[in-house]
Amino acid sequence: GPLSERPLMEVRLGELHAWISTCSFSPQGLLGALQKAWSSYCAKYIHVRQGGPAGISMLLAGYCLLSYGWNYQHFKRHRWRKYH
Repeated sequence: GPLSERPLMEVRLGELHAWISTCSFSPQGLLGALQKAWSSYCAKYIHVRQGGPAGISMLLAGYCLLSYGWNYQHFKRHRWRKYH
């Protein structure tokens, strides 16, 4: 399609200057760009379909890693002791 309708990730490096020159830097154009960016962010990360067990398992795995990181100094001190 035309260069002005392509998203930034599809613009080649040589075409970047021409793509930027087609953008509107008026307050209304900047507001429209912010609105488009926010709606695409929400569509990708907020309004997703209902996840399965993968989302919950990733959450639990993240909690386990954070918990281990928070308690690492405690584990390190008591690692070589035979009796507690």
